[in-house]
Amino acid sequence: MFRVDRSQNRLSRLVQKRFSDLALRERDHLQEWLANQPDALGEELLIIQKEFDGFDATRERLDLLALDKDGNLVVIENKLDDSGRDVAWQALKYTAYVSGLTKTQIVDIYQQYLDRFCGGGNAAARLCEFMEVEDLGEIVLNPGNDQRMIFIAANFRREVTATVLWLLSRGIQAQCFKVTPYMLGDELILDIQQIIPTPEAADFMIGMSTKDNEEKVTHDTQKHRHKLRHAFWEVALERLRADGVELFRNISPTKDHWLSAGSGVRSVPFQMIFGKDEARVELSLQRSEASENKWVFDQLFAERAKIEAAFGAQLDWRRMEDKKASRIVYAKPFDGYNRETWPEMVTWLSAHIRKLEAAFRDPLARLNRQIRTHDDEDS
Repeated sequence: MFRVDRSQNRLSRLVQKRFSDLALRERDHLQEWLANQPDALGEELLIIQKEFDGFDATRERLDLLALDKDGNLVVIENKLDDSGRDVAWQALKYTAYVSGLTKTQIVDIYQQYLDRFCGGGNAAARLCEFMEVEDLGEIVLNPGNDQRMIFIAANFRREVTATVLWLLSRGIQAQCFKVTPYMLGDELILDIQQIIPTPEAADFMIGMSTKDNEEKVTHDTQKHRHKLRHAFWEVALERLRADGVELFRNISPTKDHWLSAGSGVRSVPFQMIFGKDEARVELSLQRSEASENKWVFDQLFAERAKIEAAFGAQLDWRRMEDKKASRIVYAKPFDGYNRETWPEMVTWLSAHIRKLEAAFRDPLARLNRQIRTHDDEDS
């Protein structure tokens, strides 16, 4: 690995090191880095426990336990300079152990992690946020035999890579990441590269049968809810068109529990929410930086009295300090999954999304001019 000196138009080689040379330890360093930055492994993962030892009749501990965006459990085994001979066997045991965990157990495990390492928090709510659902009833956690394994080390022994390749050939999800420390002066740089599977991996799998990944079986409840939402939005959008609501005129029905439409301010859409127990209209602040969302929220909050007077009711102002986004919400309880309530729900949504847009139209227009002026000055 090289550093580019653009002023001199030259390369400087970074000095490759061993973890042991740097007095770095597996649990105190590599594990902590990955626990706090799991997307270093190339995808969004939610760490739900570390040093997990919740196995019956054994005192073994797996390094990190995570969830992926499909609800699969991911066993992450870290080694430093050498993978060792037994890491594949260890990971297989741990994966077998966790394969039987239920949704309730996973929530409890994550809650223990939050309480012990993260200063607390609501595990169920954070899982919903990560999985992008309204409630945990909509998803399956730890489905079937879809558990995954990730191996991390500076060097992998042949017996480990051979085992991982064989697992892949049998449709078992396994990956190897090579992690290499470098020094640039006093600065420590870490290179993390996935080495298995790679496009070239097939060359090493001669004689092994390959298996296409099968589509995940969608849970019956989830399929039902997707169809229900799509049907609801068809009814709702038809009503909005009949009422002359232009905001969602070019929006199509979806399986999601929300529909978004632009407000004129980038990444600050109006939304209608179809929930199991309520309907909502809201202004959602979804800009890329948390500081931008909080600034927009504060500017609007300063006009709260005027906005709520225009809307005709008190709004629920959710700054959400611990999250990137913020929301301004108005909601009403409904039995959303009872189709007999839909006419009343869509009438309510149509009326209140119009009120919300009207109440925020002028404040958002003023804010948009400020934002554009600021962007022009920066450029």
